[in-house]
Amino acid sequence: MKIITLHVLDDSLRVSYAPTAHTTPQRQFIIAYNADQTIGENLENLRVKLVGLDVDAAIVDNALSYPFSDTVVGINHQRIDIGLAITNMLNIPVVSQPAVDQQGLTAALAAKRDYLTWHLDYYGQYRGKRNYGQEAMLTVGNGFLGLRGSYPEAHADQDNYPGLYTAGLYDQLTTNLNGRDVTNEDLVNLPNAQALTFGVDHQTPFQIKASNIQDIYRSLDLHTGTLTTTLLVQLPTGHALQVTTKKLANFKDWHRFTIQYQVTPLNFAGSLQIYSAIDGTVINANVDRYAAFDQHHVQVTGLSQRDDCIYLEGQTKTSQVHFVLGSRLTGPGKAMRVPAGNDAQAQQQVRQMRTVAVTPQQPVTFEKNGVLFTDRETDTPLLATATADLQRASFADTLASSTAYWQRRWADADIQITGDITAQKLTRVNLYHLFTATQAIASGKIDASINARGLDGEAYRGHVFWDEMFDLPVFALHDPQLARQLLMYRYRRLPAAKENARQAGYAGAMYPWQSGAKGDEQSQVTHLNPLTNTWDPDYSSLQRHVSLAIAYNVIMYVRLTADQDFMERYGLEMLQEIGQFWLSKAHHDADGHATIDHVMGPDEFHENYPNADQPGLSNNAYTNLMVAWLFAQIHQIRQDLPANVLARVDHQTAVTPAMLKRMTAVQHHLKLDINADGIIGQFDGYFKLPTLDFTAYHKKYGDISRMDRILKAEGKTPDAYQVAKQADTLMPFYNLTIPEVMTLIHDLGYHLPDQALSRNLQFYLDRTTHGSTLSRIVYAALTALAGHLDQSWRFYSQALFSDYYDIQGGTTAEGIHLGVMGAVTLMATRVYGGVDVLAPTLTVTPRLPQAWQALHFQQTVRGIQYTFTLTHHQIQVTADHATTLQILDKPVALKAHQPVKITY
Repeated sequence: MKIITLHVLDDSLRVSYAPTAHTTPQRQFIIAYNADQTIGENLENLRVKLVGLDVDAAIVDNALSYPFSDTVVGINHQRIDIGLAITNMLNIPVVSQPAVDQQGLTAALAAKRDYLTWHLDYYGQYRGKRNYGQEAMLTVGNGFLGLRGSYPEAHADQDNYPGLYTAGLYDQLTTNLNGRDVTNEDLVNLPNAQALTFGVDHQTPFQIKASNIQDIYRSLDLHTGTLTTTLLVQLPTGHALQVTTKKLANFKDWHRFTIQYQVTPLNFAGSLQIYSAIDGTVINANVDRYAAFDQHHVQVTGLSQRDDCIYLEGQTKTSQVHFVLGSRLTGPGKAMRVPAGNDAQAQQQVRQMRTVAVTPQQPVTFEKNGVLFTDRETDTPLLATATADLQRASFADTLASSTAYWQRRWADADIQITGDITAQKLTRVNLYHLFTATQAIASGKIDASINARGLDGEAYRGHVFWDEMFDLPVFALHDPQLARQLLMYRYRRLPAAKENARQAGYAGAMYPWQSGAKGDEQSQVTHLNPLTNTWDPDYSSLQRHVSLAIAYNVIMYVRLTADQDFMERYGLEMLQEIGQFWLSKAHHDADGHATIDHVMGPDEFHENYPNADQPGLSNNAYTNLMVAWLFAQIHQIRQDLPANVLARVDHQTAVTPAMLKRMTAVQHHLKLDINADGIIGQFDGYFKLPTLDFTAYHKKYGDISRMDRILKAEGKTPDAYQVAKQADTLMPFYNLTIPEVMTLIHDLGYHLPDQALSRNLQFYLDRTTHGSTLSRIVYAALTALAGHLDQSWRFYSQALFSDYYDIQGGTTAEGIHLGVMGAVTLMATRVYGGVDVLAPTLTVTPRLPQAWQALHFQQTVRGIQYTFTLTHHQIQVTADHATTLQILDKPVALKAHQPVKITY
């Protein structure tokens, strides 16, 4: 085991390198701090010094003593958790010398490695969008409600945003801007019910302020879903305190959340006041670019106090959804009422307080239990229901509920990665967010789906996009009932999709690009370009491929779960209505090709043709290939369903044999634009567009991910160039298998040469700016399938880190990106593990990254639970039923509960 030992000085870092912690150092060097560099930049010099040396772990021999971490040090008059920093940089565990002395090196490293892979930690006080982003990453929730990971002492300002959201609660407001009425529908930020703080000797209650805080440590325990925040406070009066907060949501009684609040006076005796509030003055203010619009969605209709409980009743302004928030503050000391003020702001808040005598070094612990009910999921009187539920709520009960849930969830859904601490931690963080954003929806009592940013922020206005396509497989593999209910959100909006199609002049069902409460189109028709401060036309609703994503979700859900009941009762109806829409959009040209016009592909940079009179593009390759696939699937699915089901669904959808025959004809005649080199054109006329000099634009602008905005600021348009925001043409290779796509292309009458995927990959990589985080993970999968594993790993790592490091420069502050989280999670097992559960026949072809020593996971596919352990040279698989798999292109028979090992 190769060890580095770090000794931290005010002006330098002394490093010793040795084969073990108890041998003479082979190398020693000093890294002097550069005052003009950040701590991170100074630590980067350590990486440079270690080039060529294998390092397995690090020991800090003079760390400071803190209750929350053993690797905090002082560098250049600043404190840093050097252990977290080095783990992120070198992917190794870091321990303190006292930990080694107490536990032994092996045990100390094992304990730290385990801790690091099960906790998301942040040390220090951050400001602005960086803290907003950490709040999003530290959100606690249960799928019904989400509480951003803010400090309970904070109120919304430029550095803090304690948002509270409930799944599917939207409201519309209209704002007049420059003579234009603009209507927006938003996921509503509800009153701040986590507000909780303290005061000393009846002085002004404490507020989050940099000058009063010595240290902050936040840790999300993925074992239990508990967020622990530790504050070390030094007030101007000289009072020193340690404040430890634990916050989590209840997964059984999902109307509940809880906060445990422990305050320890460090250097004084006196009286301590604990203040609890529900603040109804909140607005939707998480996203700066929405600030010009009316964001006052909440009307407070009642405030009340009963014993140690407070309640706020309200409703949304336009959607008229009624809700009640209640909280109960318990703990030592005396409960006291806090009278309401006379100003308008005070009339929208309800507060309570407890006061207790305290002595030095003796902690006092309080609980704030909260409940949220709305009249969407609750048909009993809200205030009475909230009152009764609040009396039963406790921190202990919620902790037990959350712990039990996560024990069950991790037992089934955990993906164990050996050899890569960071990938292991962030894979678990992704799974955590996927389920905290949705789990309660599995109850069938909540009319909602997985929105693109979860219950963590307000970007995209909380709408449901095609991003769910990247998440549904994870849910189908581990919680089919949840996946089914997410699809039911779409089924319940089938009438709205049919009305959308009718109003646009089409048949069948046309689902909206942005869906919210009702399923009508919520995309804007104009978009504010922040570089020019002008309103540009927004044609994003022409991304009709969202209907193809919904059809894909239905088909893959049934493929993964074998839920024929869903297909018979709901799925086929959705597929045939979506199929009719595409049939009505397709028309035959003079050459006999079927053409689909006026659409946009996943690449949102191209909305229309330069100088065209109408928006949209013709024969987008992704759209046409997925339409061909859909029509083929409808034909195949119908062959496996009973005649009475077909008769009923055909009657419901008005599908006739003639329509089915036309679908088959279109399926075999859709047009693609393929050049002599076998490159598939993104749409008709794509090859006529000029290319861009990316090198020159990089030099001029640095970040060119949003090339559309850059070009428009220059008076140009991305429509006129071969430039893409994200993967588009090659997306079918991500959705399906390579043989499936090749068959689709062949059936359309085209032929691709050998190495076609690699050629197309390089062509489009040269033209893509990755303005969406999803782009990187799609290309990570495609490059891996093409055998370019180093290139794949670079894309995968960027996608894996995208929210953790907020690589888009502030977007995580507005909510995490659940689409990329689902895609990254599935990629680990489907592409790197090689277990392609989405293929027509389950296949196993491992492609483990070099950094991963082993990969272990289990998945339930069509009622059979498989357990896989994969290394670079061995595949071990166990199934709980007898079955046959395709492993390394050969059929392998499995007997129930008997592991099979294959060396490769």
